[in-house]
Amino acid sequence: MLTVAMNLSPNMNRSFIIAILVLLSASAFAQDDLMKMLEDETQEVRKKDFTTATFKTTRLINGHSVENVAPGVLDFRISHRFGFLSSGAYELFGLDQASMRMGFDYGLTKRWMIGVGRSTYQKQFDGFSKFKFLRQSNQMPVTLSAVGGIMYKSLKFDNPDQVNFLTSKLYYSGQILLARKFSESFSLQLMPTMIHYNLVEGVNDPNDVFSVGAGGRMKLSKRVSINAEYYYQLPDYKLPNTTNSVSIGFDIETGGHVFQLYVTNSSGMTERSFIAETNGNFFKGDIRFGFTISRVFTIVKPKL
Repeated sequence: MLTVAMNLSPNMNRSFIIAILVLLSASAFAQDDLMKMLEDETQEVRKKDFTTATFKTTRLINGHSVENVAPGVLDFRISHRFGFLSSGAYELFGLDQASMRMGFDYGLTKRWMIGVGRSTYQKQFDGFSKFKFLRQSNQMPVTLSAVGGIMYKSLKFDNPDQVNFLTSKLYYSGQILLARKFSESFSLQLMPTMIHYNLVEGVNDPNDVFSVGAGGRMKLSKRVSINAEYYYQLPDYKLPNTTNSVSIGFDIETGGHVFQLYVTNSSGMTERSFIAETNGNFFKGDIRFGFTISRVFTIVKPKL
């Protein structure tokens, strides 16, 4: 048997060891880079891509949309509603019968906003709170919000001589807003709603009015969109001699202002008024013209 022995010099031994260490270090660095690439890719997949601008403003037309005012921003809104166009030239096609609502909406957080308002129609005060539970993204197909409102009709009592209670003129509303933006131009929203009356006129009138609303938005240009809104009242839970609310309008954005021009058969501008107490038939010509001007002001600047 022939044995071959290889004797390396000390310098060659050191060079061999250094080469092995370099190769091991390079392998470790390559493994770290590969793991970092995989981790970054996983984080990129997990990152939510939220949908924005489902609607132009916080209102579809009469009712709320799933949009919120940004945190620290005050939205000052003035809405005008006129009489029926069918009233003729003597009433200047309804312009002589104007009513107005002035409101202030404020964003507390990214998900929560509140608002108050006052209408000349029945001298009504109102307030609401809206919270966004879900937001549409690449991982969530819809946006879900809830709105709770309270309304107070400050008209004098019809019969001041009898025993009257202030709570008799209080009304409450609760809504679920479920919306989806299908494309850059098209969005839809469903609005199941309940209106509660502390006091009703007739013995057989329901204290709770239930309706299902639906609305949509079609973007026509960068700053203009057309909106439609309809509230269907459940027959067994509606007040007598009332009809369903129908509205069609345009949103026009000009810098910090948003103009809403629309036609509707509703006279009031709160949930109790336009959902439960509309008395005009839109499809028989009972149409009112209205508009809303919205101007936002930054009260608290966001933290960078």
